[in-house]
Amino acid sequence: MKYRSIFSLISLMIILQSPAFAVTVRDVTYTTKDAGTVTFSHGSHIGKKAMANNCRACHDALFDLKKKKHYSMADMAKGKSCGACHDQKSSVTLKDCSRCHQTREMVYKVKETGPTGFSHKQHLVTSPDCGTCHPSLFAAGHNKHFTMADMAKGKSCGACHNGKKAFGVDACVKCHPVNELTYAVKETGPTHFSHTFHIEVAGCGSCHPKLYTPDKHNKRAGMAAMEKGKSCGACHNAKQAFSVKECAKCHPVRELLFEEKNAGNVVFSHKFHSGLYTCADCHTPLYQTTRSAVRVSMADMEKGKSCGSCHEGKTAFSVKEKCESCHKM
Repeated sequence: MKYRSIFSLISLMIILQSPAFAVTVRDVTYTTKDAGTVTFSHGSHIGKKAMANNCRACHDALFDLKKKKHYSMADMAKGKSCGACHDQKSSVTLKDCSRCHQTREMVYKVKETGPTGFSHKQHLVTSPDCGTCHPSLFAAGHNKHFTMADMAKGKSCGACHNGKKAFGVDACVKCHPVNELTYAVKETGPTHFSHTFHIEVAGCGSCHPKLYTPDKHNKRAGMAAMEKGKSCGACHNAKQAFSVKECAKCHPVRELLFEEKNAGNVVFSHKFHSGLYTCADCHTPLYQTTRSAVRVSMADMEKGKSCGSCHEGKTAFSVKEKCESCHKM
C-alpha cells in the first residue's frame, strides 16, 4: 500500500511536468487613461537570461496574480512593478517610454493653413526622453489648442522652438504646408506666386497676417490698388522690390502672330517692346490685355491708331516705311 502511494505521487509529478500540462503564458494588454495601450510580452521576458524561464522572478513578489493592482509611473520610479528591473542600471529604463507605450504620427486640423503634422518618431531621435514634453508641456491624452501667439510666448511647441533650443516658431514652413499658388486672371492669363521664393527673401511674417490671412479667403486686389500700396504693392513699390508696374515679372507674356494673307504674317514681340517701354504705355490706352477681335487696317495705323500711335516716324519708324520689318514676305 505504501509503495503504491509513492508510485502514484511520482506518476502525478511526471504528468504535471509533461508538455500537455505546461503553463500557458500570453501577452497582456493594459489600457491606460492618458497614454494608450501597453502590451506586456511574457514570451520576450521569460526568454531573458536573467529570468531563465523562472516565473517566480516576478510572481508573486512583484505582481500578485490575485490582487492585480495597477501601478503608476511614479510607483515604478520608486522601484515597484516594472521599475524593480527597469531602473537606471537597466538597458531599457522607464524613461524609454516608447518601448512600451505606443506613439503615433499626429496630424492637427488647422483651419487657416491646412493639415499640420507632428512626428513623434522625429522628435524622439533628438530628444529620446518623453519627459521633455510629457506631462510638463502636454498631457499624454487630449490637450488644449494653442495659437501661434501663445507659442511665441513660450507655450506649447514654443517652449523649445524659440530659435535657441530649436528653430523658432516663426519658421512656419517647417511645420505648416505651403503651396505654389496660381491665380486665374481673366485679362492676363494664369499668374503664379511662389511661396518658396518669397519665404527665402522675406519670411512668412512679412505678409501674414497683416497683408493676407493664411487661408485662401482674401479679397482680390486690382493693379490700381497695388499701385497704391495694397496687396503685392506693399513691397513691390520699386524700393523694397521691383514695382508692380513691371507687369511681365508676374504676368505671362507671349510673342503674338497675326496672320495676313496679302502682305505676309506679322509677329509682334512682347519681349522686344517690353525692353523699351512699360506695359502701361500700351495697356490699356491702346490695347486691352486680352486679344481683341477687331482688326486694325494700315490706313487706321497711318492715322495714329494701334501701332501707329508710336510708329509715326518720330517715336519709332513710320508704318508707311520699312514694311519688311514687320511683314514677313
